[in-house]
Amino acid sequence: MIDITLENFESDLIKDSIQQPILLDIWAEWCGPCKSLGPVLEKLEVEYAGRFKLAKVNADTQPEIAGQLSQMFGVRSIPFCVMFVGGQPVDGFVGALPEAKIREFLAKHVPSEGEIASEEETLEAEEAAAAGDTETAVSKLLEALERDPANDEARFDLIKLLLQHGQVVGAKEIFEPVAARASGPIPEPRVAAFGRYIDSVLGALGARPVDELQAAIAANKRDFDARLELAQTLIAAGEFTLAMDELLEIIMRDKKWNDEAARKTYVALLEVMSKPPVKPSPAAAGAADGKPKLEIAGKHEVISNDPVIDQYRRKLSMALF
Repeated sequence: MIDITLENFESDLIKDSIQQPILLDIWAEWCGPCKSLGPVLEKLEVEYAGRFKLAKVNADTQPEIAGQLSQMFGVRSIPFCVMFVGGQPVDGFVGALPEAKIREFLAKHVPSEGEIASEEETLEAEEAAAAGDTETAVSKLLEALERDPANDEARFDLIKLLLQHGQVVGAKEIFEPVAARASGPIPEPRVAAFGRYIDSVLGALGARPVDELQAAIAANKRDFDARLELAQTLIAAGEFTLAMDELLEIIMRDKKWNDEAARKTYVALLEVMSKPPVKPSPAAAGAADGKPKLEIAGKHEVISNDPVIDQYRRKLSMALF
């Protein structure tokens, strides 16, 4: 548990909540319900063993913080608890709720033990892959998915590793549980990108030899079938930027060719190369949605993309527009 003031609001609440959910308890000495709620929250923090952190702010000594949060959520009484996830207040509740109701609230925002273990396995897999220990990395990622089938980062990391080592069938099996999310009323771009990545590697299995494809392109710059085959071969070999160079040649000459296959594959590669987006809290669009952000939270540094990805995004934009 930590006490929040204006001095540590940014560092100990906003920034720390990017790494770990933080429940902020707004209380006061004169508030009877606050005194009954406090011990329950402290007990749960211990029981959850690091899955969330409890923070407290005294409404009398820190009126700026308490006032802005109250205004943000339209609340005029305490105790008032606000959940911070990913550097933002995303949900809250008012009053000394029963422990069972608090657990229900926490379940919307706090990762389960399985999810925590899965994230740890994923990090260990990334370290193993970076050290060249592919066997350990694959094993760790399989364990991560077994603990938490919703761990998309582990799933896509595993697909990458399998495709890099020519295990297309295995990659398809790992992708299958999420394949439906690539289509439908609201397709998920990252899922669709990995589906196209797999399809490109499958396409490379039946491609002509590289020297034959290069000769065909040299003879006819508009031999788009040969360029796409070459791009797929390069994708299978992990040469993403070289593949995008070939795809860009198609886009610049005929954007609509083959149902925009070149553009769609190019965009998919950019997505595959990019870091996964921060996973939002399930209720992040709940109580705080549409409300003004806390002014005292200040501005946050935005981490830029890889310069190579930025460069190839610009190239695509120039070719399209």
